Amino acid sequence: MKVMILSGISGSGKTTFLRALEDAGYFCVDNFPLILLQKFLELCGLTGDKIIRCAFVVDVREREFFDEGKEILKNIKDKYGAELIFLESPDDILLKRFRETRRSHPLYNASNIKDALKEERELVKWIRNIADKIIDTSQFTPHELRRFVLNTYSQDEKRMKINLMSFGYAYGIPLEADMVLDVRFLPNPFFIEELKEKTGLSDEVREYIKSNEVYKGYFHLLLDFLVYLIPLFEKEGKSYLTTCFGCTGGKHRSVSIVKELAGQLSMMNYNVSTLHRDIDR
Repeated sequence: MKVMILSGISGSGKTTFLRALEDAGYFCVDNFPLILLQKFLELCGLTGDKIIRCAFVVDVREREFFDEGKEILKNIKDKYGAELIFLESPDDILLKRFRETRRSHPLYNASNIKDALKEERELVKWIRNIADKIIDTSQFTPHELRRFVLNTYSQDEKRMKINLMSFGYAYGIPLEADMVLDVRFLPNPFFIEELKEKTGLSDEVREYIKSNEVYKGYFHLLLDFLVYLIPLFEKEGKSYLTTCFGCTGGKHRSVSIVKELAGQLSMMNYNVSTLHRDIDR
């Protein structure tokens, strides 16, 4: 079992880091009491291979457990080979982030945030001293930090998930859509007697649609458009992109387009899933 302990100074990006780890396939828990961590990992071992990578944030919010937790954390590093990562940034960067987000510091009972940061650095110094890796996040935007985590810790260089959905306009546009494309300009197999009861998953319907000259030009442009657009969304740190294709009933044209497009993008090693919302209506 891969175990990661994440700690650091408030405002240094622990939440962004943890969420990116979750997207990379880790089981993640924020603000976990050190005193309970060893017992929790023992229980994880009883789940077999259901939890194979996990990450926990341990920071100043649980300072009442720090004295008891020092030995526990060292034991976990020894027993599980846990990687301890400590995030930090200079005070001026942290103060700017607190002003921008208007979040309070967990030690704000100090006279001001600057004093709170000083007190926090002293409290977590022992964690920093035993960290395997110290990361200065001052030069990262949230998107860049997320990208760094995914590039560094994803098991298989996990890419943004692309959800392709077919639907029928007769039943409404999907609320979860990031992009909606109307394919009702294509010839409708519904009006061909031998194709009417089939769906866009059948070879006969797909061949009928693909034989149209308009389809050939459209699909070529569509694929180029998405291949151009997807890396831009990935660069912005988007976890998934839901692109919906609609025809009148959601049974023929939109289904055929989604199936064909999913095959092309999968061959390019994109992470693709499909859903035909209205195919059985």
